[in-house]
Amino acid sequence: MSDEQIGEKLVRMESLVTHLERQYDELNKVVLEQGKALAKLTNQHERLADSLLDIRQDEIRRDTRKPPHYQ
Repeated sequence: MSDEQIGEKLVRMESLVTHLERQYDELNKVVLEQGKALAKLTNQHERLADSLLDIRQDEIRRDTRKPPHYQ
């Protein structure tokens, strides 16, 4: 291999590394955004689950009638 061929290969490799670094940075941003979105959705899910549990408990309390001999 001549010095010129080695130089061309080196330039191509540097170009590929630069491209991979850019892709890595873009993917990292996406992962961070998805992590934030997941945390937000998890929080919303927990709040909704708590609200539904409260509603269901209120329904059970309201629907639970004492037998006539307890009144």
